[in-house]
Amino acid sequence: MTAPLAQVNPSALRLDPRTLDRGLSCVHCGLCLPVCPTYTQNGLEADSPRGRIQLMLGLHEGKIEATETVRHHLDLCLDCRACETACPSNVVYHELIEETRAKLPPAHMSVQDRIVRWMFLHVLTKPTRLKLALLPARLLQKIGVYALLRRSGLFNLLPAGLRKMEAMLPDDGPLWPRAVAVSLPPSSVPSTNRSETAEVSMFPGCVGSIMFARVNQQAVDLLQAAGCTVIAPSGGCCGAIHHHNGLHGDAEAMARQVIDQTLPIGAAKLPKYIVTNIAGCGAMLRDYGTLLRDDPAYAERAKQFAARVRDITEVLAEIGLPAMAHPVEMTATYHDACHLIHAQKVAAQPRALLASVPGLKLVPLPESDMCCGAAGTYNLTQPAMASDLADRKLRYVASTGAKVCIAGNVGCSMHMQSAARQAGQPLKVVHPVEILHQAVFGDHHGPT
Repeated sequence: MTAPLAQVNPSALRLDPRTLDRGLSCVHCGLCLPVCPTYTQNGLEADSPRGRIQLMLGLHEGKIEATETVRHHLDLCLDCRACETACPSNVVYHELIEETRAKLPPAHMSVQDRIVRWMFLHVLTKPTRLKLALLPARLLQKIGVYALLRRSGLFNLLPAGLRKMEAMLPDDGPLWPRAVAVSLPPSSVPSTNRSETAEVSMFPGCVGSIMFARVNQQAVDLLQAAGCTVIAPSGGCCGAIHHHNGLHGDAEAMARQVIDQTLPIGAAKLPKYIVTNIAGCGAMLRDYGTLLRDDPAYAERAKQFAARVRDITEVLAEIGLPAMAHPVEMTATYHDACHLIHAQKVAAQPRALLASVPGLKLVPLPESDMCCGAAGTYNLTQPAMASDLADRKLRYVASTGAKVCIAGNVGCSMHMQSAARQAGQPLKVVHPVEILHQAVFGDHHGPT
């Protein structure tokens, strides 16, 4: 009988057998290599999904130590899940990498990196704190000098961590938005000539509720125009940032809070769908069933919750929009957010909706499903690789001739917009909801 791994080597990570089984199905075929962003950039086997699986199995078995080099190869993974789409053996790679990161001992970090990490985990994910942190930028924006100071290069004098975070802020605000309204004047909503189709709950997200509140409001407008009754719970964090950083306990606590808020015990009626327009949030929300599978008090509710999660484009494509009476005359291209196409398998719906917009010319984007380098907080923790991937994405966008790129994720939008601004590339990154809202309501119609 084989001795327990802990007796063979106390440093063995001992991954959950359920997670491990999914990794052992890898047959080393290599179909994941050409779709892996880090492998395509540097060609190193250890920076491919296949290579990382071997590293993780070695850590699990105690055959290798978690050296700085090993950690670097694992940390360089974007967790984009493109390998899962390509894998013929259905390896659930993201569970392997996320559990491994959670069980590795804390890595040495500089004081600056510790500060940036603290801000990610304790400011970025807390809407009230994020509002306060953005107050200086908001005041500068309010008096009309923020864009001028940004162009002057003055913000380059900020400490590196703050400089990176400032560069991610959107070009236009507001950075201190109004709360999302779920009741609109009847005259502002085009007639659908149909009875209400569904009751849905809108999940606004933490960063989304502050920096992209306008898109959240436009999503509510469109859902109501489609005949939905919209419930908008107060903003909160889905736990994705904590989960991807190995803080599974914190992520589980956030998941419980979201579930309690959205599917309260004893509620007379539950929403048909839980809708989000943020791909990263949607992927995390759909994983709640796995995340809380060992919690007897929440396991069943988490499964029920996850089964109801939908991206905004899925819902709008299913129930239909009223006539798009306002042409949107522009040429644009569409970028597939990783956590939409790979994690949620949503690709056809946004394209079908955009194809129905009068006046919009949608040009195919080469490598549309290759990660742009945002990957949650990756663009701040791995800036060199994130920058290389953004440059690659922007080159392909430029090759289409489009000056507008449509993306269904907050992180992608912020990262690509920041990279384009720094490169001097004339590009506007928008959400599909913004295009659809313009087509339905027109430039000067509706509450936004």
